[in-house]
Amino acid sequence: MSTVNEPQTPTAEDREFLRRCVDLAREALTAGDEPFGSLLVDERGTVRFEDRNRVKDGDATRHPEFEIARWAAENLSPQERRTSVVYTSGEHCPMCSAAHAWVGLGRVVYASSSEQLVAWRRSWGFDAGPVAALPINAVAPGIPVAGPEASLADEIRALHARMSGV
Repeated sequence: MSTVNEPQTPTAEDREFLRRCVDLAREALTAGDEPFGSLLVDERGTVRFEDRNRVKDGDATRHPEFEIARWAAENLSPQERRTSVVYTSGEHCPMCSAAHAWVGLGRVVYASSSEQLVAWRRSWGFDAGPVAALPINAVAPGIPVAGPEASLADEIRALHARMSGV
């Protein structure tokens, strides 16, 4: 029996939150940053925190998923963290997966997978990046995940293509 979860399919409600993540990713790209956006939603469906990538000024750790983990550690109880959901335009990188697990956040729902992003980048002639593109559950096997969301793939691919000058 594997300790790694198989990602589930996002629900209709999930897709609404993912739409906002894609909007945040577009906002990031418009601001000259990498196109990633994320939300933290509590068990009642209230958005408690949102952010977008902010790495353009040289701090490569300024991912929105990492900022969510920091915010949650400072502002939510362990129970609130466990019952929350993180929605994100792109699957967590290993750094963000680890932060998510260490803080004790709940489910992750992502619009595009790391595997998709690597494939897109390679098809445009770029390398995969400086860190292995591991799935969330390879880093944090206990986190329930859902994604990718096929209905958003073309839009997210277009944002990354624009960022890459393709």
